[in-house]
Amino acid sequence: MDPALSSDVLAKLRQPRPYPAVSLVMPTHRREPDNAQDPVRLRNLVAAAEKAIQEDPAIPRERRADVMDQLSRAVAETDLAHAEDGLVLFAAPGEHYVWTVGRSVPERVVLADTFLTRNLVAGQAAEQPSWALAVSADRVSLWSGGPERFTEHTGNGFPLTRDLDDPDAERKERIGDLPSTFQDEATRQFLREAHTALRAVLAFAPRPLYVLGEPAAVALLEDTGPLPRGATTLHHGGLAKGPAAAVHEAVEPARAAREAATATTVLAELDAARGRREFAGGIDEVWQAVKEGRIRLLAVEDHYRTVVRDEGGHLEPAEPAEPGTRDDMVDEIVERALDTGAEVQFVHDDALLDMGRIAGVLRY
Repeated sequence: MDPALSSDVLAKLRQPRPYPAVSLVMPTHRREPDNAQDPVRLRNLVAAAEKAIQEDPAIPRERRADVMDQLSRAVAETDLAHAEDGLVLFAAPGEHYVWTVGRSVPERVVLADTFLTRNLVAGQAAEQPSWALAVSADRVSLWSGGPERFTEHTGNGFPLTRDLDDPDAERKERIGDLPSTFQDEATRQFLREAHTALRAVLAFAPRPLYVLGEPAAVALLEDTGPLPRGATTLHHGGLAKGPAAAVHEAVEPARAAREAATATTVLAELDAARGRREFAGGIDEVWQAVKEGRIRLLAVEDHYRTVVRDEGGHLEPAEPAEPGTRDDMVDEIVERALDTGAEVQFVHDDALLDMGRIAGVLRY
């Protein structure tokens, strides 16, 4: 699977490519017995993609072979044993990518001159990932994750490590027998380097930040420079080497509390916007506003999906089998809103029941 998405990665994926840029999107399942159908569905979808490539006269033979090879490589890298709710494969001449997303996606194969990124964008926005920085005297690690799990980020200088003169220093540090560990200049310099590396990552991929470590370690890190606004410090040591499950367990209560507080704030903003007549509710009204770049804050229920068709510039409910239907319009709205600088927040199901399950605060 490819690494975590960022704004830069998504921007590169949107760039035009030599035709065909193949996008293969399908829903997947996390657990048995439903996940037994995923390999079969993937084979069938790949066969449909290969048939479309083979039968398209606009694709030269050499390029056709290249894209088919890239698609085969993408399939070989797909790990359905650790699937989430959706799978996205991209293949184009000389390149291929694989991502899982924690949000249901419609099944489709698209051949175009750009990749279909809307499902990735919406999945990333729904996941609302966080960073967790785990600090100790000899190791500073960075972890990326969300409600389901965290994984260690190995890049941008992380993890930072150093040797301690006393090989038993970390154990002594935990029981309080090594008071000088977080007072010497070498440790201060080590954490200063970690702080610099952290700022670079946050500039590239800003997210909520949780800092884990013994009180002395966190205090010294803060002394080297201020933590980002809104960062949450958790006095929980011994996690600089993980494991990932322990990092997730330490962060999850604070992450869930932050999510609940954010949802409360979003609902209050929507109610206030109604009173000011700066409100859009329901998929058609929100779509009209987002096309005009008028959405400042977009709120969407976690699992809201709907099938629509375009009737004279307005969206009407439709059955999936009807010709001309669009079954990922919610994801398209999310992508368009982010492109126009809107804040996007996902809230629990039924939180927007009286607002059409999707709503926005307007800029004007």
